[in-house]
Amino acid sequence: MENFTFYSPTYFVFGKDTEREAGALAKRFGASKVLVHFGGKSAKASGLLDRVEESLKAAGLSFVELGGVQPNPRSGLVYKGIDLCKKEGVDFILAVGGGSTIDSAKAIAAGVLYDGDFWDFYSGKPIEKALPVGTVLTIAAAGSEGSPNSVITKEEGMFKRGADGDAIRPKFSILNPALTQTLPAFQTAAGVTDIMAHLYERYLTNTKDVEVTDRLIEALLLTMKHEAPRVIADPNNYEARANIMWAGMMAHNNSCGVGRSQDWNSHGIEHELSALYDCAHGAGLAVTMPAVFKYVMKHDVNRFAKVAVRVWGCQMDFDHPEVTALEGINAFQNFLCSIGMPKNFAELGAKEEDIPALVKTLCYGDGRTGTISGFVTLNEDDCAKIYKMML
Repeated sequence: MENFTFYSPTYFVFGKDTEREAGALAKRFGASKVLVHFGGKSAKASGLLDRVEESLKAAGLSFVELGGVQPNPRSGLVYKGIDLCKKEGVDFILAVGGGSTIDSAKAIAAGVLYDGDFWDFYSGKPIEKALPVGTVLTIAAAGSEGSPNSVITKEEGMFKRGADGDAIRPKFSILNPALTQTLPAFQTAAGVTDIMAHLYERYLTNTKDVEVTDRLIEALLLTMKHEAPRVIADPNNYEARANIMWAGMMAHNNSCGVGRSQDWNSHGIEHELSALYDCAHGAGLAVTMPAVFKYVMKHDVNRFAKVAVRVWGCQMDFDHPEVTALEGINAFQNFLCSIGMPKNFAELGAKEEDIPALVKTLCYGDGRTGTISGFVTLNEDDCAKIYKMML
């Protein structure tokens, strides 16, 4: 196990009707004027935004609204939010929505206190200070409610990139599983896929003897394997929703990733798909991960064989561990298909003729130098072959 530091100060409030505590929590964490950041019509139509804003009023807090966050959140709205916060004297940002809204809120929070272009943080500059952020989560997926991470798409060039820093970990996060019960099955399944991706990205490590975090990851993968079919069959299954929601947070606050190298190549390869085609991130990962895993499997076939046995119930072939490893990858892909995720480019809406452009942006866009690194370092040729495996 490698040396590590771990700092996770987010105050979590979990359960039914907890969104009504948003105002008191914002005040507790120093708010006086709040930017309420949200996505589309559903937050208003469901009454959620009204309940949250009533709680702000009850706490004696003033607020301004900024809606319009899209899936795969865009830089344009971040710039608008930064300008609005500076103009209105906002000192706290409350994200009401899923990972896209929370990521956008984090970007605004970092940008308000920075004299330069906020995109510097998405080009490698560490985030050292930001306005405090709180969240009211409406979909279990990205894990942004407990993480130091944010992903934004830059509209000029359509680069989808990430930033991180403990300064953008939410001060508090409200997790009410009941708020996810109205989600369409596809969005629920895409969220589950994203959660499982966050776990696999940590499981694919070159660090030896990390049994504790291996076992944590395996347990959370087993939870997804058990709960996802239950919630797809019965969207109102509160207990299944609750387990998925808490697993989503644990999958990405890095408690499963400390002391070990991590991968993240699947995320990088998928980001080009969702940037170009605006597909759901989880759906893109469902197509990407099996291809990446099959391509890099021989790098450490026993790691893939281990998760195949421990999570997917495969029988270990000690003479031919690659057979077990491949069986586990196929079991994972079949599971994703069983909950409604796409299997290939055609189902995703992607096109073979776009592969050269995808590879160019992935390997060279926004200052990159020809490779992406993780469990295995991949060059242009590797990435092109992986995209072709998705056809």
